[in-house]
Amino acid sequence: MAGVTDAAYRIMCRRRGARLAYSEMVSVAGLAYASNKTWRLVLPEEEEPQICVQLFGSKPDQFAGAVEAVQERVGERLTLIDVNMACPARKVITKGEGCALMETPELAEEIVRACTARAQVPVTVKMRTAFRTGERTAPELARRLEQAGASAIAVHGRSAKQLYTGTADWSVIDEVARAVSVPVIGSGDVFDAECAARRLADTAASGVFIARGSYGNPWIFQDALACVRDGAPVPAHDARERLDALREHLGLVHRYLPLMARARTFATWYLKGLPHAAAWRGRVVTCTTYEEFMALVDEIEADCA
Repeated sequence: MAGVTDAAYRIMCRRRGARLAYSEMVSVAGLAYASNKTWRLVLPEEEEPQICVQLFGSKPDQFAGAVEAVQERVGERLTLIDVNMACPARKVITKGEGCALMETPELAEEIVRACTARAQVPVTVKMRTAFRTGERTAPELARRLEQAGASAIAVHGRSAKQLYTGTADWSVIDEVARAVSVPVIGSGDVFDAECAARRLADTAASGVFIARGSYGNPWIFQDALACVRDGAPVPAHDARERLDALREHLGLVHRYLPLMARARTFATWYLKGLPHAAAWRGRVVTCTTYEEFMALVDEIEADCA
C-alpha cells in the first residue's frame, strides 16, 4: 500500500504472523534513473527475512531493467516480483500505468514477458475486476498473463473507476480462479480474521490479501491463520495491548525512517474504540517528534486506566 507499507509497518505485521510482505509501489522509471529515494522503497531492513517488490510503469524495457537491478540489490531475500496492474490513482492511470494496463492487454502481456525473461524469482500480477465499472475483463486478461509466464495472479474485487467505494465483488475473483491454473489471491474488504477464513472457504481463491484490514490491527495475520487452521476464536486486543503496539510502531518509525509525520496517520488507527478517541486523534495530528508522540501515548494510557 503506497504511503503505508514501509519497513516499520512491515515489521509490525511480520512480528504478528505475516509471512510475506510487499514493498510500496516502486516506479520502474525511478529505478531506471537510479533514484536513491526510489531505492529506499525497495531494500528491506536487517530484521526482514524477505520482501516482495511491487513494480509499476508502462514500458517493458524499463520493467526488464528494474527486475535485473532489484535482483542484484536485494539478492536472496527477494521472494518475487509483482507487477501492479491494479492501482486506480489518477496520477498513475493517466500515464497508462497501474490499472490502465487492463485497457491495453497486449502491452500488459508484453510487460509480463519482459519480466519473466529476466527474473530468477516468480513474477506475479495484481489487477482489478476491470478498468470500467460493469465490465469483467479480469478472467480473460488473467489467461493471457498466465500464458506470458505469470506465476500467480491477485485480483481486487473492484474496478478502477470504483476506487475503494461500494463492495468488493468476489464472484469475479472466483471466476478468475477457475479460469487459470496458477494460484489466484483474492483482495478487497477483508477487514477481520473471520472474513479472511470465509473467503478462503467460499471461493476458489488459493489465498487472501490483507491490506486495509491491518490498519491498527497487525494481529490480523496470526488471528486469521489460527481461524483458518483450527477455527480458533479471534481474541480481543484490549487498550493496553493496542497502546503497547502503538509505542512499538512509533519506535520502529523513529529507528528506520525517521519520518514521524507518517505516524500521524497510523497512530489514529490504533485508537479506534478507545475512550475519548476523537479527542485523542485531534491531539495526534499536532505531534511532530518521537518524544511528543510517546508522551501523548502515556496520556492516553492514563486516561484509559
